[in-house]
Amino acid sequence: MTNPIHARLLALAGTSLALLSTPLSASIPPPPGAAELAQRGDDIAWSITEDLTTEIGPRMAGTEAEAAARRWAVARLQSMGFANVRDEPFDMPVWVRGEEDAWLTSPFLPQKVAITALGTSASTGAKGIEGDIAYFESFDALVAAPERRVKGKIVFIDHQMAPAQDGSGYGYYGRGRFTGANVAAKKGAIATVIRAIGTDDHRVPHTGGTNFEPGVKPIPAGAISNPDADQLVRQWKRAQQMRKSETEMGYVPEPLRMKLVLTPQNLGTKQSGNVIAEVPGRDPAASPVVVACHLDSWDLGTGAIDDAAGCAIVAAAAKYVMTAGQPRRTIRILWAGAEEVGVFGGKAYFEKHGTEKHAVALESDFGADRVWRIDFKLPDSATALADRLAAAVMPFGVVRGKQPANGGADIGALVQAGVPAIDLAQDGTRYFDLHHTPDDTLDKIDPVQLRQNVVVWSAVLAILANSADSELP
Repeated sequence: MTNPIHARLLALAGTSLALLSTPLSASIPPPPGAAELAQRGDDIAWSITEDLTTEIGPRMAGTEAEAAARRWAVARLQSMGFANVRDEPFDMPVWVRGEEDAWLTSPFLPQKVAITALGTSASTGAKGIEGDIAYFESFDALVAAPERRVKGKIVFIDHQMAPAQDGSGYGYYGRGRFTGANVAAKKGAIATVIRAIGTDDHRVPHTGGTNFEPGVKPIPAGAISNPDADQLVRQWKRAQQMRKSETEMGYVPEPLRMKLVLTPQNLGTKQSGNVIAEVPGRDPAASPVVVACHLDSWDLGTGAIDDAAGCAIVAAAAKYVMTAGQPRRTIRILWAGAEEVGVFGGKAYFEKHGTEKHAVALESDFGADRVWRIDFKLPDSATALADRLAAAVMPFGVVRGKQPANGGADIGALVQAGVPAIDLAQDGTRYFDLHHTPDDTLDKIDPVQLRQNVVVWSAVLAILANSADSELP
């Protein structure tokens, strides 16, 4: 008969031998990757966004507020453990807004409308200007109009942008803001007012830049809120039915008139800058991965969705990759300055670093709602890499797109020069409700969707930063 104690000892010995014969790696789980760290880690992106918008607030390019934001950014990125943190300054022309008032003055009782000046707008002077409105239902209608319909009048461009997940209406309807004042000025208009490029029904106008060609004298240019634009259109239609005078060709309608007071100033050449930080790679010879956003903002809100959240997303993702282990390639974080008023930071980065080899560039500048699609503009050698990336983000609700990536404003010059690009497209359905308005504040950010951005970015950045030279340049 077997001794029970002896049998127990034999069993224990067998267990010990089995443990000794089992590889150590099988009993120890692998270290967490960047995406896993992002899922379970601290809310780094929320903290950056909250702190920047609370401690600095609006960050108009070239102003002391933007300079304070750069100092804040350098300190914050250094505290996160990034290397080579620096402010790379550049010069730029600075425009700031002044008084902003407008009224519909006749033929009905005067009514005030909510207006904001567009960047580079000229001043009306403190006393303002008043004139007849020349109504155009679209930017294209203004382009086609003869000079006699415009000269000496305040041009109003009407258009109604609809919400879209990919924000695709912005380029089409945005033309009225981008160059509408330039077209009107060349035809002799005294000012231009547009229906704000936005999809909301709030009585808050959307600002943004407008551009004048060299040799075209700037005129006052503003945007009014959607409800006020609706009111203007109703008054315009009624005024068209009111007879001012009779002619052999028919009657002349009463003009709809507006008074504008816009007193922005050009402050001359001032300094802005790009804040740059890095996660050094194991292979100094490997070209870096660039992740970008813009640190400046318009001055109406606190720049939470545009673009504090973008800077928070790219920095948080880089931090999680760094925590997970040193990547093969260097990750370069670009918090660009002066994007809103002319992409001066992106241009300055390209002038300074454009001759360097870059593996791939990505940008976050479309708010804080979830990433829903990934698009690629990669060399043929990266086909398998793109497949890996698409598979890595699919569990987080991200689909693979069928159109080429276009990068973003601050990496636009790099992409145009041939640097590969990846777009992590965010849901823009509500983005243009808030874009460039006083409503661009922290409370509009959904922390859950913000975290999904960071998780997706972390998964993508980890793969890119460890890619081979055979895959990316």
